[in-house]
Amino acid sequence: MEKLNKQLDFIIELDKLKGIYRQALVKSDKNRFENSAEHSWHISLTAQILQEYIVEKINVSRVMSMLLIHDIVEIDAGDMFAFSTEKNIAEQEDKEIAAASRIFGLLPEKQFQHYKALWLEFENAETIDARFAKAIDRILPLLQNMRNKGGSWARHNITKSQVMERNKYLEDLAPQLWAYVCKQIDFAVTKGWLKNE
Repeated sequence: MEKLNKQLDFIIELDKLKGIYRQALVKSDKNRFENSAEHSWHISLTAQILQEYIVEKINVSRVMSMLLIHDIVEIDAGDMFAFSTEKNIAEQEDKEIAAASRIFGLLPEKQFQHYKALWLEFENAETIDARFAKAIDRILPLLQNMRNKGGSWARHNITKSQVMERNKYLEDLAPQLWAYVCKQIDFAVTKGWLKNE
């Protein structure tokens, strides 16, 4: 019963992710801000749909698990805009590591170790699965911004090189998706949604 209680405590804690809002807008719902739980669901399905474009073999089930848990740490650390300063990013990383220990620590030991290791694998992006997960986590905001006349890019004066750098994992992993992203970024520049520094 203790094991089940720990698992249920973790599951209830996850509900808080629905109250963490991101910079992305949900165009289909009056352009309200997207929450992190919605984002995690959306990118998990995106990974399943787009896996055919990856040139190396991946374990899509592991990728989807990474994507479903990667933002859980925002329950404690909050969401940080993808194009924040290096100082803010470093501070956020410290908060997220502490959050991962606390939140995954609600689980029984074996599950705690498994999910924290999976989260760290995503963060470090050293495996093919993790790099694909990172790539998918970054392509979806691009798609959302393109359908919102630049969305958060335009609101924050983001540059072409910043978005190119953010989506770099696609270049070797999925050349066809990378070509698509490059065309979208160039189009965004012509529309004035991205600055062409």
